[in-house]
Amino acid sequence: MATKRDYYEVLAVARDASEAEVKSAYRRLAVRFHPDRNPGDKAAEEKFKEAAEAYSVLSDPNQKARYDRFGHQGVSGQGFGGFDTSTFGDFADILGDFFGLDFGDLFSGAGQRRRGEPGADLRYQLSLSLEEAAFGTEQTLKIPRLESCSECAGTGSKPGSSPETCRTCSGYGQVRISQGFFTVARTCPQCRGDGRVITDPCSACRGEGRVEQERSIEVKVPAGVDTGTRLRLTSEGEHGRRGGPAGDLYVDIFVEPHAQFEREGSHTRSILDLSYSQAVLGTSVEAATLHGSVPLEIPSGTPDGREFKLSGKGVDRLDGRGRGDHFVRARVLVPKPRELSEEQLELLRRLAEIEGSEVKGERGVIGRVRDLFG
Repeated sequence: MATKRDYYEVLAVARDASEAEVKSAYRRLAVRFHPDRNPGDKAAEEKFKEAAEAYSVLSDPNQKARYDRFGHQGVSGQGFGGFDTSTFGDFADILGDFFGLDFGDLFSGAGQRRRGEPGADLRYQLSLSLEEAAFGTEQTLKIPRLESCSECAGTGSKPGSSPETCRTCSGYGQVRISQGFFTVARTCPQCRGDGRVITDPCSACRGEGRVEQERSIEVKVPAGVDTGTRLRLTSEGEHGRRGGPAGDLYVDIFVEPHAQFEREGSHTRSILDLSYSQAVLGTSVEAATLHGSVPLEIPSGTPDGREFKLSGKGVDRLDGRGRGDHFVRARVLVPKPRELSEEQLELLRRLAEIEGSEVKGERGVIGRVRDLFG
């Protein structure tokens, strides 16, 4: 600890310097001693690291308080030898990404070859009946996707040969280009970021390392899904290039309309047609639900639109918290005169006479004959 310089001295700021002053001081030093501006200069690289270490402590109120009280001993174990590289996420922001440098690589010693390119995610729309959505189902999906070439094991090179390190970027996948005062990193145009070049391509995949295949994928659809539900199948998307991770498969659920039932979340609804006499006098019926027919008592005097609740006869909730209900709405049918027999019409006229109600329409043939002859 005795060999370390005082952090305030490193950044050339006062002990009561503001956060903005600390950041500004670090920015000046970082730009001055950045390795890209001083290639091969170990002294400049050490000064760059020293400035970054000082900034990481003085920009953190908790670490700064410990440092002000105990000095380097107060932040021991948090020097550059033990820093988590995620600490440097703030540094790229301060420098405005001018240099395109990976700070984790810088402080671990040297850059590493770029990882393989991740595979793309895929989407599939799965149509289900209401019953399948309510009770769950297992479906087999036919998915066309890019998979690692079995001929070359995904390398893209002809069996027996190997990719060569890209000479343009030395295997890093990026090249550094000076633009005036700054240096920026860009994807290598020769290897397209792979860090390797295929000199003898595989005949099966033509050097791509992947081929299109159609796969049968089994998916278990849980009970209670609805239109808009999305299922995620990890690593069932396209395979990555050059050893990159596979993408995911997202299955979007669409529940088709039902001829008899209407769904509202975990509840279901249906309509029960009643004749006028059933609505007035009451009756016993079998109400249809997703779970089969259920006995239902219709009390006398049931008006049109009345709903009856059948508890627990709806759809299972996706979160596992029970099941919804089924609601039956009564619909009292009013027939048209042409749909009724003469006897039914006569009974309705007699009912109207008893009620003292005035009605329209001619009487039947028999009634008119009776009126004619008294």
